[in-house]
Amino acid sequence: MTLTVEQLTKKFDHFTAVDHLSLEAESGKIFGLIGQNGAGKTTTFRMILKLLVPTDGVIKWGGETVNTLDRDMIGYLPEERGMYPKMAVEDQIIFFGRLRGKNKRDLKKEADYWIERFGLSDKRRALTETLSKGNQQKVQLIVSMIHQPSLLILDEPFSGLDPVNAELLKKAILELKERGATIIFSSHRMDHVEELCDHLCLLQKGKSLFSGAIHELKSQFGKINLTLRGPFMEAQLAKMPGVLSVSCQNDTFRLLLSNEQDAKTIFNEVTKNGFIERFSLDYLSLEDIFKRKVGDGNV
Repeated sequence: MTLTVEQLTKKFDHFTAVDHLSLEAESGKIFGLIGQNGAGKTTTFRMILKLLVPTDGVIKWGGETVNTLDRDMIGYLPEERGMYPKMAVEDQIIFFGRLRGKNKRDLKKEADYWIERFGLSDKRRALTETLSKGNQQKVQLIVSMIHQPSLLILDEPFSGLDPVNAELLKKAILELKERGATIIFSSHRMDHVEELCDHLCLLQKGKSLFSGAIHELKSQFGKINLTLRGPFMEAQLAKMPGVLSVSCQNDTFRLLLSNEQDAKTIFNEVTKNGFIERFSLDYLSLEDIFKRKVGDGNV
């Protein structure tokens, strides 16, 4: 089902943490909530979960206004992790699943699957406090989804994970998407958001700067990211029409253009002496767009 947030607002005395936020997260889709620290991401999650009471606004699930969502259909991975340090990994997973109304036999089968999937088979009877930070993160993720939630909220799920474990997590999130779950997550890693999300909301100081499909956000800027490889000098490229900046790494140049139409003129210029190894025009990365939208404008 679809989660809809309409004009959601949260004020703490004279401070507005979330300011008339509207978004829509569909079932079988992944929705990213991004923004700097203090942008209002966690506050939004807590209002959806009814851990905080909104000052104003409406939350709908499946088109119906809800005052309290059924906790058994929600999975939540908070940014601040919390598990029982003296409890064994498998026992902890089963325990939290039972709290969500699932029977032990079904949970055992699901726990076996995810424990093996996340490479924790040899840690099954280990106390949680003895695990590395990355393995604790994996256990907490299993806990958040062991009951097969319809709505899964992940607050900074990639925090503290190495690239191998981050890849395991991404595959798990995609599997839950295929199962039809509605998934919302926040992350400071724009590459993860860009890779996983169908839609996103960009928050700044509690206000939405953009909400929609990623390709719609990118199309606002056009294809102004030009990559070149060939016998060029940086100073030569910087003087070409429409070039705002040039950077070089090894033998590859990245040009930021003022307009994608400038690429044709540049192509004619750099190929006038014949073949070049690379000429690639693309949209800005989500990280570059994020910096433009909420940072100092430099990319």
